[in-house]
Parts: sequence; C-alpha cells; structure tokens
Amino acid sequence: MSAPRRPTDPSGLERYYVLTGGRSGPGGSASTLDVATLVVSRAVPLPGMQHEHEEILRRCREPLSVAELGAHLHLPFNILAVLLSDLLQAGRIEARDPIPAHDAGRGPDLALLEEVLSGLERL
Repeated sequence: MSAPRRPTDPSGLERYYVLTGGRSGPGGSASTLDVATLVVSRAVPLPGMQHEHEEILRRCREPLSVAELGAHLHLPFNILAVLLSDLLQAGRIEARDPIPAHDAGRGPDLALLEEVLSGLERL
C-alpha cells in the first residue's frame, strides 16, 4: 500500500501560510485597511519579488480598491492585508481613504440619491 500523494502546488491554507510567512493579520498602518481602501503603486516590481507582490504593484498603477484587488488575485481579505502591509512598510504602495478628508463631513449628495430612488421606483 502506497502513501497518499501530496499535491505539488500548495492550495488553500498551506498556500496562504506560505504567502504570508505564517502571519495571520497585518500590522502597523495596514491594520486600518478596509475593503474600500484605495491602493496605488508608488514603485515598479523588482526582479525576485514575491509573485503576489509583483501582481499588486502591476494592478495598482491606477487606484484600485482592496476588494477589487482581492477579487483579481483570488485572495481573502486578511491574506491580502498582510501582503499590502509588506508593501506599505517598504513604501512601494500608498493606501488612500476612498473619501477625501475635505469631503468626509459633507455627507451624501441628496440630488443623486433622489435620482437613484426615482429610478428604482420606476423599475
């Protein structure tokens, strides 16, 4: 009877453990990330970088939300947050609040909300 064969390509939990170096969550400034946070590259990928770090830098040439990035990379939020934390600490990406600080106290655009409500009522 032969021993069960292990897959050569790690998937699931093993893959995530390898990607994050065993870390389960981000630290430092990345602990404030949420799914709406916009990520923008500040540098180009370097030879020898971890593949997922390279992909993040490539995809975030234009601002991209953490949720969109996770969907493109097929990664859960907590795993992606660890990878983003690495890049934030290295100064290779910038994380932006999706609502600029000068607009935060202004509130929603009531005219737009009324148009949306009107459109929904017509459906």
